[in-house]
Amino acid sequence: MIAHLRGKLLAKRPQQAIIEAGGVGYDVVISVTTFSALPPEGTEVALFIHTHVREDTLALYGFLKPEEKRVFERLITVSGVGPKLAVTIQSGLSTERLVGAIRGQDHATLSQIPGIGKRLAERLVVDLKDKLEDMATAPRTVETGPSTEDVLSALVNLGYQRPLAQKAIAAAVAKDKTVSDNFETLFRAALAGMRN
Repeated sequence: MIAHLRGKLLAKRPQQAIIEAGGVGYDVVISVTTFSALPPEGTEVALFIHTHVREDTLALYGFLKPEEKRVFERLITVSGVGPKLAVTIQSGLSTERLVGAIRGQDHATLSQIPGIGKRLAERLVVDLKDKLEDMATAPRTVETGPSTEDVLSALVNLGYQRPLAQKAIAAAVAKDKTVSDNFETLFRAALAGMRN
């Protein structure tokens, strides 16, 4: 099993990173949060890896911090939450907000994530609230210059229609021009606008 991967970041997209290590390019599924914190392409990067094996699939899921990997691994223990939905959940909320929402039994916040209905939000709380007590969740700041195309791609990957996502991004920037300074800020602002 691959547990950690260090190498050259060949390419990055909102839900994918390609990392070359030892002459092999590894295709790694990442959350929007991880994407926004990755260094520029061509530089060295290290990711904590969860290797997901099924009879028909071998997929790598990458995280910059070990606590993000631990949250992911706990999410996929919940009935109805597979790796793809777990990445969507981690893209919808930062790790500290996700852990806080689960531990605080905040069903409303969890239900705002695409793909999470009221029942699944309740199941997440019931199954995980006691399993996340050891999670330290210090807020993190990320400074990267986003491309609206990346934000648009991230929203479309989460299942939103392209025209609606474009409108949400434009509305978020029109409301507050500073959101376009940071990928994660713009992504979350656009996502919040789509929920309203």
